[in-house]
Amino acid sequence: MAGETVITIVGNLVDDPELRFTPAGAAVCKFRVASTPRVFNKTTSQWEDGEALFLTCSVWRQAAENAAETLGRGMRVIVQGRLKQRTYEDREQVKRTVYEIDVEEVGPSLLRASAKVLKNPAGGGQQQGPATANDGWGGARPATPAAAGSSDEPPF
Repeated sequence: MAGETVITIVGNLVDDPELRFTPAGAAVCKFRVASTPRVFNKTTSQWEDGEALFLTCSVWRQAAENAAETLGRGMRVIVQGRLKQRTYEDREQVKRTVYEIDVEEVGPSLLRASAKVLKNPAGGGQQQGPATANDGWGGARPATPAAAGSSDEPPF
């Protein structure tokens, strides 16, 4: 959509992803990422950490199940999605504002790690004949644009 703020963040998972399901049955996975800038101090000849940025991320449907199965606390990840601002009142009736990411893509960072990618079969786990047997990507097709934009609210 026009006017949305798309953001890419690289950081470490603060805790294990939490997978839940909406009453309608849609999977949603919530996790937090801490991104800490590093600057080289020429005076001390050492790297110094800046102030960490913590963002809560939500990913939906099959990607949510994949994220919950694949990612774990402390893992370095790359997250791309839409930055959202949400305002609420806490228990003491103080108005608070938080920033969150509606995740489009998430995966492990391969800067200092390796990963083995296992493609999910197309059709929710059903094989689609001999064409998928030799296809390393399982004959999967991209998600439809209509499926990407949903009004389901996260159950947290």
